[in-house]
Amino acid sequence: MRPARRRSRIFSVTVLAAALAAAQAQAFCGFYVGKADAKLFNEASQVIMARDGERTVISMRNDFQGELTDFALVVPVPAVLQKSQIHVGDPKIFERIDAYSAPRLAEYFDPNPCALPAAPAADAMNRQALAGAVAKSEKRRDEALGVTIEARYTVGEYDIAILSATQSNGLETWLKENGYRIPAGASKALQPYVRQGLKFFVAKVNLAEQAKTGFSYLRPLQFAFESPRFMLPVRLGMLNAKGPQDLVIYVLSRNGRVETTNYRTVKLPSDVELPTYVRGEFPAVYKALFGAQSKREDYRVVWTEYFWDMGWCDPCAADPLSPDELRGAGVFWLDGDAPPIGVTPGGLAPQVARPRAGAQPVMLTRLHLRYTPQTLPEDLVFQETQDRQNFQARYVLRHPWPGEPNACPQAKNYFDEVARRQEREAQTLANLTGWELSAIRSRMNMRTVSAPQWWERLWK
Repeated sequence: MRPARRRSRIFSVTVLAAALAAAQAQAFCGFYVGKADAKLFNEASQVIMARDGERTVISMRNDFQGELTDFALVVPVPAVLQKSQIHVGDPKIFERIDAYSAPRLAEYFDPNPCALPAAPAADAMNRQALAGAVAKSEKRRDEALGVTIEARYTVGEYDIAILSATQSNGLETWLKENGYRIPAGASKALQPYVRQGLKFFVAKVNLAEQAKTGFSYLRPLQFAFESPRFMLPVRLGMLNAKGPQDLVIYVLSRNGRVETTNYRTVKLPSDVELPTYVRGEFPAVYKALFGAQSKREDYRVVWTEYFWDMGWCDPCAADPLSPDELRGAGVFWLDGDAPPIGVTPGGLAPQVARPRAGAQPVMLTRLHLRYTPQTLPEDLVFQETQDRQNFQARYVLRHPWPGEPNACPQAKNYFDEVARRQEREAQTLANLTGWELSAIRSRMNMRTVSAPQWWERLWK
């Protein structure tokens, strides 16, 4: 299924900015057959956050489509960033981390029941397997608007300015006068950040530098900073939203799973069995599943789609990121240049769980949020927990044995259980997606449960 083309967004390249059930997973022994990546979702933004202690690296993937002269990015940041804190990244990093952590489909094939020791069918078959260019202006005019240009840089194909402001309407006027095509309501959205004393990272495309790159797309912008606040400013990205928006956040941390503190963080239903016909259309099924679950929660939940040690996975939708790729995603602690959380240089490291041999000291949490301006009144605030229990949004197909019911004494009971299992699969898919149960049943090659004989009921 090919996703629909995303609409051009001028002031919201990422939601970050103003251009801005489940059984415990067991060891996997089936076959990985498909995934549902972030490209399924229209109006979706992707952000990578690498966080340890008070150090943060944020990478933003621009999904902007349109004239490059219309591109504008405005991001609240805690301090004036130096040029060396800003970098143009490789979009392939987003593709890699998305593929690695995407919700996945796995399949199993039932063994020949005639080759198994006779046992009650429920015991034998009850196994559940378990996403700035800033134009010149007069200094007096800037001062009158309460705007100060703290720094200017050209980084790759971007012209960048770091601004401070004392009044939000002055900042909105400055942006418009300097060529930023921002939507109505920007002043109101900027006001909370001005009150907090935050600075503003603004970027526009330098057309001459863009032509030199040879790329037909905009590369991700990355910036590193230090702040005690572990948060992501998302409110500005709603200014020109045309409906519910999707945000996929990949958080790379050192010790444990990351969750939001000001919204509910919930794991998606996972490790459930679905009808086997889903194999050829898993992306559409997952899209419907995520949409139905989000709507039921009134778009007020942040969903966990994946949490795992970056060094391994089971099953793997893609190979884990290499150390070089992790550094490209902003992970700065692989070379030991930053002490563990809570430790000063030269101090003793706390006792934490060690990753298995060969694993990187990096945990990946994938969070997915669908929201509207009404359902997300605050920016996202995060915390790293001590939870290291692996989780992935995984959905399972179990193919029945292709033999006949009269092949052996055990076969009849086996096929009766298959019929009951298929009914459970149909009901599960209907519940997760909101689809009609009758329509799902009609697409399944469902077996019927044979009625017991009168003497079987007597002597059961």
